[in-house]
Amino acid sequence: MEKVPGRLPAKSRGARCSNGFPEGEPPRSGPSPPAEKPPRPESKSAQPADGWKGERPRSEEDNELNLPNLAAAYTSILRSLGEDPQRQGLLKTPWRAATAMQFFTKGYQETISDVLNDAIFDEDHDEMVIVKDIDMFSMCEHHLVPFVGKVHIGYLPNKQVLGLSKLARIVEIYSRRLQVQERLTKQIAVAITEALRPAGVGVVVEATSAEP
Repeated sequence: MEKVPGRLPAKSRGARCSNGFPEGEPPRSGPSPPAEKPPRPESKSAQPADGWKGERPRSEEDNELNLPNLAAAYTSILRSLGEDPQRQGLLKTPWRAATAMQFFTKGYQETISDVLNDAIFDEDHDEMVIVKDIDMFSMCEHHLVPFVGKVHIGYLPNKQVLGLSKLARIVEIYSRRLQVQERLTKQIAVAITEALRPAGVGVVVEATSAEP
């Protein structure tokens, strides 16, 4: 069951997620209107994956191929802002910004299974495992501006545990994508649930956004 609280003031929000497991006359005859085409489904890479075995939608090769187009887009943005992309201070800005955006969204290049396959251990431990104050940096998909904060994770083991450092890696992989806070919270919780099948899991995300 997922709990998503309402928006808090001052652009600071916390998101939480926990698991649990007369009849009328017949129409007159006439030509039938053309059937509406159903909307095309999104490609797999366009759909945000919740689980830990989601596909990897971007590769290092994609980064290299797409970098010139991304830099050109930033050049267009600078011109649209009234700036001169050819002035000295902005000559390399489009390429730097493009590289930075790829870094900020590097979670698209990774999957949770990349880091969890060798980090799940059989352990007869039934006390709650809690990791607090995991640093989080993400990009708001609505405004393309950063939101930053802390993530707190707790789970009740069910014969399996996860290396503590891997919880921070789960947070990093999902946060380094275009996100909304509520989905980020859910994805972290679902990934832990699918990987460990714990008796319970809770995730709290506290973040502040730079959105206008």
